Amino acid sequence: MTRVKRGTTSLKRRRNVLKQVKGYRFGRKSKEKMAKEAIAHAGVHAFQHRRKKKGVFRRLWQIKINAASRTNGISYSKLIDKLKKGGIALDRKILANLAENKPDVFSSLIKKVK
Repeated sequence: MTRVKRGTTSLKRRRNVLKQVKGYRFGRKSKEKMAKEAIAHAGVHAFQHRRKKKGVFRRLWQIKINAASRTNGISYSKLIDKLKKGGIALDRKILANLAENKPDVFSSLIKKVK
């Protein structure tokens, strides 16, 4: 049976791990065991924060809509209520975009709802 040397495989695995932790601090960037642990934790946080990002954006849209609607004399909650009752199906992302970039269209929408 022929001899199998495994140096290249383990070296490649080590290089891959250390490439992923480039920019980390202290031993996490150079020690394989610490690097693997850091990658595992980073993956968990990345997964959670991808989910959390949706809520962060929704809160940002609410703030933008509220600021623009108050300049037109109506609060955020009343505006959303009247939009639902009026059958206008615009989501918060679109409303925030209108409020920020096209305030004249947004104010005309509010007048239509009132």
